[in-house]
Amino acid sequence: MPPSPRPKVAVAMSGGVDSSVAAALLLEQGYEVTGLMLGLWADPDTEFENRCCASSAVALARRVAEQLAVPFHVIDAAELFRQEVVAPMIAAYGRGSTPNPCLECNRKVRWGFLLRHALALGAEYLATGHYARIQKTTSGFELLRGVDPAKDQSYVLASLGQADLARTLFPLGGMTKDAVRERARGLNLAVAERPDSQDLCFIPDRDYRRFLKKYAPESFTPGPILSRRGEVLGRHPGLAAFTIGQRKGIGVSSPRPLYVLEIDPARNVLVVGPVEELGHRSLFAENAAWVTGAPPADVFPSQVKIRYTSKEEPAEVTVQHAGIVRVRFEHPLRDVTPGQAAVFYQGEVCLGTAIIAEASE
Repeated sequence: MPPSPRPKVAVAMSGGVDSSVAAALLLEQGYEVTGLMLGLWADPDTEFENRCCASSAVALARRVAEQLAVPFHVIDAAELFRQEVVAPMIAAYGRGSTPNPCLECNRKVRWGFLLRHALALGAEYLATGHYARIQKTTSGFELLRGVDPAKDQSYVLASLGQADLARTLFPLGGMTKDAVRERARGLNLAVAERPDSQDLCFIPDRDYRRFLKKYAPESFTPGPILSRRGEVLGRHPGLAAFTIGQRKGIGVSSPRPLYVLEIDPARNVLVVGPVEELGHRSLFAENAAWVTGAPPADVFPSQVKIRYTSKEEPAEVTVQHAGIVRVRFEHPLRDVTPGQAAVFYQGEVCLGTAIIAEASE
C-alpha cells in the first residue's frame, strides 16, 4: 500500500522564536509544513514598519523556513487589518474606551482571513506559536491555559470557537518559554535569541498619543478634570491620553496621589480621586463569545481576568440577554476598564470572553 500522506499544516510565522520552534516541532511530528506570514498595515506617513511584518522580521522568517526546508509565503492583509483592527481601535478611544486590538486581530485576521487562506492552500490546520492548549472532548474542543503561567496566552484567544479550534494546533502549549528557547538553540535557529515583542505592532515607537492625535484628533479636545464631588481640579489635554486606574501624568497637584476613576466622553470630563475611591465590585460586558458556543449555565462561578496582565479573580457570572453578561466579584477591583476583555475561566479551561461595557457598584 502507498504510504499515507502527511497531514498538512500552515504555520503563522512572524520571524520570532515561538512560531519558528512551532514549525520545527510540527516537522518533527511528521506534518507537511508551510510557513505563512501576514503583511499588515503600518502608518504610511511615518518611517516605522509594522513590527509583526517588518522587513527584518520577514527576512528572519524566510531564513528559518530555508533552514527547515519548508515553503514560505507572505500574504497581504494590510487593508483588512486596517479595517478590522486599527479603525475599531481608533473609534473605541473616541468613545472613551481602552481596547485590546490583539483580540480582534486574532479573531478576524488570524482565525478569519489567515485560517481561510490556509485551508484554501490545502492545509488541514493552522498552527501558531501561542502558549495555549486545545483538548478534544466527547462534545467538541476546549481551550486550556498554557502550562507556563508566565506566558499563558489563552486570554487573547478566548473568542475562538469550535470551528476555529478544530483546525488549530498550538505546539508550544505544553512547554515553557525557557524550553522553547533551548529547543531553538539546539536547532541552531537564527531567531533563538530574538527578544519578545510586547507593544502594539502598528505603533512600534510606543507613542500612542502621537498616533491617536493623528487618527482621532477629536479625542484630544481639552476638558475639565473633576473630583467625584464635581470640584474642578484642572484641565486635561484629551481623554484618549488616559485609562482607568492611571496615576502618573494626570497633571493635577495634590497632597495625595490621584487616580483616573472615570472617563466621560459625553461631557468630555476626566474624573479623578484618591485610591479608596477607585474600584468596582461588578461590571457589565457585551458581545459575549463562548468557546463551546454556549455558556456553562445562566449563572456560574468563574475566575475572571479583566486585563491580559491581571490575575484571575473569583466572580459570579450571570448571562443576561443579547450577548450581555454581568460579573460580580468577591471584592472590588481597581482596574475595571471599558473596552478591555473580561475572560472567563474554570480551572484550566477558558470558557470565553466579553468586552467590558461599564462598571457598577
